Formats: sequence, C-alpha cells, structure tokens
Amino acid sequence: MLHSTAAPHEKRRRLREDLASGRLLRVPGAMNPLTAVLVQELGFDAAYVSGAVIAADLALPDIGLTTLSEVAGRGAQIARVTDLPVIIDADTGFGEPMNAARTVQALEDAGLAGCHLEDQVNPKRCGHLDGKSVVGTDEMVRRIRAAVSARRDDGFVICARTDAAGVEGLDAAIERARAYVDAGADMVFPEAMRGPADFEAFRKAVDVPLLANMTEFGKSELLTAEQLESLGLNLVIYPVTTLRLAMGAVEEGLRVLRDEGTQAGLVDRMQTRARLYELLDYRAYNAFDGDVYDFTL
Repeated sequence: MLHSTAAPHEKRRRLREDLASGRLLRVPGAMNPLTAVLVQELGFDAAYVSGAVIAADLALPDIGLTTLSEVAGRGAQIARVTDLPVIIDADTGFGEPMNAARTVQALEDAGLAGCHLEDQVNPKRCGHLDGKSVVGTDEMVRRIRAAVSARRDDGFVICARTDAAGVEGLDAAIERARAYVDAGADMVFPEAMRGPADFEAFRKAVDVPLLANMTEFGKSELLTAEQLESLGLNLVIYPVTTLRLAMGAVEEGLRVLRDEGTQAGLVDRMQTRARLYELLDYRAYNAFDGDVYDFTL
C-alpha cells in the first residue's frame, strides 16, 4: 500500500543477482504506475520505463524533447509502486558528461535500479528510424565515465546503448561497446539488431550482460524469449508494447462511442471496476483508514 515493500538498494541488488543468474530476464515497458503493478503481479522479472513512451504520453515525438525532471519524475512514480527493479531510458544523459552525472544521481534518488545512456547525437531519434547520428566514441566514453563516477550506490546498473550498427556497421558498434565496457558500463544495449546473427556477434565480443530490444514495427526481428536465451542474452525489454496495446484499444473504443453514441457494446472489453480495485489494493487502503480512524480510546 502506498509504496513498494522493497527499498531501492534491495531492488538494485536483485537486478544484479538476476543478471548474473544466466537466465533471460523478461522486462515489459510500464507505461504508467498501474501497469507496473500488473507487470509484477503477472510474474515478470523487472519493469522498464521507455523514453519513447514518456514522450508519447506527453504527445511529443521521441527526439530528445523530454527533460530530466520529467523522466525522473515518471520513473519515481513507477518505482514507488512495485517491488520489481525498474530500469529507465535516460536518452543521451540530457546534455554533456556533467549532465549525465547529474542524471544518474537524480535517477538513484528516484528509486530506479538502473538506466541506459546512448551514444546518439542530441537531438536524438528513435533507435529504429533511419537518419540517426552518433557521437564519437571518445565523447560517449566520457558520458559513461561521468555516469559511473557519479553513482553513489554501486548496485545501480549503468547500461551503455550503442546505435552505431545502423550508422557505422556492426563491427564498429562492437568496438564501441568494448570501449564503453572499459569505461565502466555494467551492461550493453546494442540497438536495432536485425536478427540472431547480430546478437551472436555481440555475445562473442562482449563479456558483460547484454540487453535485447524487442520493439514492434522496428528493424529487429521479433525473437522469442527462448531464442534470445539460447543466444546468451541476459535481458529483453518490450518497451512500447503496453502503450500500443492500450492506445489501439482506446482509439477503437472512441470510434465506437462516436459512431454509436454509447459505450454499451464495449463494456465486455473493459477492465471491470472490481479488477481495477484489486490492482489498486483498495481493501488494504480501507483497512488502514479504518484502523486509523475507527477506534475507541
């Protein structure tokens, strides 16, 4: 009730232990805190906060328009409600290396378990669109070093994302990833891999945990959890899946409401009031309220 029962350092420890377990962690995107509650209830390993989803929720494109305060604020709201570790998309760190350092500390304060920083030029683009540009390897290394040096809790996972495969080629992306690991990155996120062969090449070249992005409508083949685990991947995110599911249903429902003048035909597709209250743990709040106010001295 109100907050998760696990402290941030406990969630960070859990994430590191799970990454070292050798199994694949399945991590859906939580588009809001209530979705994170459902992610935990359904038995997933962690929750993910997508920068693209935060931007879309504000009706903005994913081109670096969101701010650190907006991202950290949404991350804090989501981390508050779940005992799962929450990993967040920190884009390019919101500026220069000093900004990346501040970003890590803000995300630590928000209760997050880890973040990823990318090597795109700011303003950035969605990782699965053409026309991306990447900064020099040296600049990204400074970003990573700044983030690592600013970290106060060694449990906080700093992941380096490289978008270089679509710009400079797979071999160059692998070389960048090695440099990022040398700079202190705990995990590597090779963005826009096209299929198993790309992941396999990264796995052979990089010793730290690897993150796979299984986003829909992108450049990557949608591999199953079993395939990814067999390739040696450690964590898979489904960053925008819940938003796309929800917005598809919302758009369809609004069209029906507009055209038919009633939502009566949609009720059987809706989450019931009882199920919503169950997710909110309404009963626990009522019990707490009763314990506080309904008593006799």
